[in-house]
Amino acid sequence: MQRRIVVTGIGCVTPLGNSQEELAAGLYSGRIGIGRLTLFDASNFPVRIAAEVRNWDPGTAGLEARRWQHCPRQTQFAIAAGLQAVRQSGIDDAVFDRERLGVYLGCGEPFEDFNAFTRSVHASMKSDGGAAIPFMNSALQIFDPNVEREAEPDMPAIHLGGLLNARGPIANCISACVSSTQAIGESMRMIQQGEVDMMLCGGAHSTIHPFGVTGFQRLSALSQRNDDPQSAVRPFDADRDGFVIGEGAGLFIIEERDHALRRGAEILGEITGYGSAQDAYRVTDSHPQGRGTASAIMRALASAKLNPQDIGYINAHGTGTVLNDKVETLAIKQAFGQQAYRIPVSSTKSMLGHATTACGAIELAVCLISLQTGVIPPTLNHEKADPDCDLDYVPRNAREVSCRHVLTNNIGFGGQNAALIVSRYEEGSRTRVAVARAA
Repeated sequence: MQRRIVVTGIGCVTPLGNSQEELAAGLYSGRIGIGRLTLFDASNFPVRIAAEVRNWDPGTAGLEARRWQHCPRQTQFAIAAGLQAVRQSGIDDAVFDRERLGVYLGCGEPFEDFNAFTRSVHASMKSDGGAAIPFMNSALQIFDPNVEREAEPDMPAIHLGGLLNARGPIANCISACVSSTQAIGESMRMIQQGEVDMMLCGGAHSTIHPFGVTGFQRLSALSQRNDDPQSAVRPFDADRDGFVIGEGAGLFIIEERDHALRRGAEILGEITGYGSAQDAYRVTDSHPQGRGTASAIMRALASAKLNPQDIGYINAHGTGTVLNDKVETLAIKQAFGQQAYRIPVSSTKSMLGHATTACGAIELAVCLISLQTGVIPPTLNHEKADPDCDLDYVPRNAREVSCRHVLTNNIGFGGQNAALIVSRYEEGSRTRVAVARAA
């Protein structure tokens, strides 16, 4: 019999709040975490809006400021969310085999010190002599070795592994916007295959810096509604013009069900399906028929041994770009057939922005909250119908929908696709609602 994988801890840091309760309250009240960009001076940039984690203070998040001061925001977010998940799961003081505990995250490149690199290059260009010596001298003066060490994308996983004394596999994957979804799905498989009993998994990212904003803007992926940030992200709307960069983290303790029951853990949900697939098309464009996205969804359904009619809600990738939303709608229709018109679909990026490698993990937290509360979040700013996007996108207001199974879908540059299915755990009496139901 295949090992069953349950969630026993959830941690999140988001533009709507830094706990499950704050995230749920923001989603259900229709609050939008997008505003003027404040993390750097963007006054001369064509894009001047972002979904920032506002007023971030590592101290109030339970982190010792001096210890983590050299770390980029994504590492701080990951540690804070990871500690939340650990505390909720009850494993911080538990006695178990730490060689059966691993860490697998999907974190991207922070690039927070990119300005220091450009200053070094500029110094070498001004030199009348050879470029190498001025570049190296300026680098020695400008770069902080502690900061540079922390710039590796696997550092959040390494730090968390050390904090937990996790002596099982520790890894980080970068597969664009499906990174954290893939990390969770691969963690699920590792437990199913008996390699470990428990994983801390998810992801974190922040690309709200000059390099990140410039890069996405030059790809024509970002909304430029600088004068109206609250309505900038318009998933599936006919007037959509791109996404807004977000940031944050979502981390989870997942474990084999019997392992969780033996230690008396509260079960918050069950991860029942995972699928991934490649478009094999272009780097920055999805396949026009959404073949990779549809394949990932169908693989997730097969993994969970579910039929299309079993899914009660889809949390879409829903970036708000013209191409993504059209292709994702086509893929959902391919995977679900006529059932696609019955299933409510929403994009929480309309409130949270696009947290890039971390988006899938944050959206899985949203799905778990929806299973627990029986309320699904809306797609905000969906006002004008697009004939290419004709599904039920839950416009404007949250909706009470009691779901047994929920699917979350992500699409990434490079043609990468991944989907997860999370289900309400109903066996026994250990499950209880951890987040207050929205009024």
